[in-house]
Amino acid sequence: MRLAVGLLGFAVAVSWCDVRLPALISDHMLLQREVPVRIWGWAEPGESVTVAFRGQTATAVTGSLGKWQVWLSPVDAGAAAEMTVSGKNTLTVRDVLLGEVWVGSGQSNMVWPISRSNNPQQEAASANYPQIRLFKMALKTSPEPLEDVEGKWETCSPETVKEFSAVGYFFARHLHKKLNVPFGVIQSAWGGTPAQAWTSRKALYADAALLPILADWNRVLDAYPDASQRYQQQVVEWEARRKQGGDAPRRPVAPMGPGHSHTPTGLYNAMIEPLIPYAIRGVIWYQGESNASRTQAKLYQRLFETMIRDWREQWGIGDFPFLFVQLANFAKAGSPADWVVVQEAQARTLGLRQTGMAVINDIGDPVDIHPTNKQDVGERLALAARHLAYKEQLVYSGPRFRQATREGAKLRVWFDSVGGGLKAKGEALKGFEVAGADRRWYPAEAKIEGKTVVASSASVTQPEAVRYAWASNPECNLRNAEGLPASVFRSVDW
Repeated sequence: MRLAVGLLGFAVAVSWCDVRLPALISDHMLLQREVPVRIWGWAEPGESVTVAFRGQTATAVTGSLGKWQVWLSPVDAGAAAEMTVSGKNTLTVRDVLLGEVWVGSGQSNMVWPISRSNNPQQEAASANYPQIRLFKMALKTSPEPLEDVEGKWETCSPETVKEFSAVGYFFARHLHKKLNVPFGVIQSAWGGTPAQAWTSRKALYADAALLPILADWNRVLDAYPDASQRYQQQVVEWEARRKQGGDAPRRPVAPMGPGHSHTPTGLYNAMIEPLIPYAIRGVIWYQGESNASRTQAKLYQRLFETMIRDWREQWGIGDFPFLFVQLANFAKAGSPADWVVVQEAQARTLGLRQTGMAVINDIGDPVDIHPTNKQDVGERLALAARHLAYKEQLVYSGPRFRQATREGAKLRVWFDSVGGGLKAKGEALKGFEVAGADRRWYPAEAKIEGKTVVASSASVTQPEAVRYAWASNPECNLRNAEGLPASVFRSVDW
């Protein structure tokens, strides 16, 4: 037994001394073109490590903790090539492409795979794109920042795409075809998770306005011992009922507590921090459902903006494009008011530079929080990327509220991003309400006049405010000529 332990220790030591690469630096990977690219890993302290790729070589010496990194000069897209990493041992990374790299993050609607979206068999069967590369990260949380992730790069094919993010794939497919360059998506998403779990400790704890979110979690932790004890008893009772036969009830749900995916900073530590050395073009984000609660909805704008700034600061590559999906229409929202407040917060986040939003209140599923039309979601995100990341002049957003002006008993509403003009899907314009000084809202008669909408109600002789699509599942149909829908808005913060 002593010999076995000694051999095991020797094997571990040898493995630790070998040059080692993170999961992201592996076969079939796609590196960001036209920017300096960092390659990093681990080896024995003081070991010289050389990276060779497409005619370049770069050498570094590991520090006392056995870490090393080198930088490769910007390279344009081209044919796949091998990369060699040499120290006391030599590693070969095969089939490496350069192109456009994006991170796809958020919760379940970003996770939602091709296999559960519209036309799954047809979409998977046609997914023969050897220059699209997909990296799907394993789900993990951590109390402290990690250095590596679990996952691997795969070439997009009918077999590999089925369980990959549908939004991520449709986004990549559109841009791969449009730009005619290789395209990669790193899926780092976890269903049912709140934004605070994806934000670093430094950023989250630095903002006193976000303390209520941390206080909520402290209450969860305080209640956990009793909740865990109840859960264990419920499991015992559940198992006993199963053994009795007949229809078994659903297994009890474990309570939130230490290590849960809702832990503030936990997902940032395990699923974002390890990505940061990797060069990217931008991020697509689909999340918000888990923050649409009474205690957190009103804080979402502050939290979301904090998270975006945090990621940009941590990556250290400037204000990279951050594109996100606004919550879809959903009739079963726990609190319709909280749902709309999160939608509004998302729209207001567009005040940050290099942000874009896909509005999808026309393609959601009123009875399912996971609408299966992920094709249009990916396409609308891609339109924003074409403008913000690739500087194409096109209409990439639906009408966005600018201001409302009083004209007697009517309010004239002005919009940006009207494109080829304002349109109503169907005959009559729907979704507008007006209110007077009493702050009581009434359905409005709304008409399109040029690039504005005029709204009025016989019940409000002196209107002071207007709002649109102010419900979790509204009847609303304003869009521009390009077919992109208008976002929820209100002219006053009542």
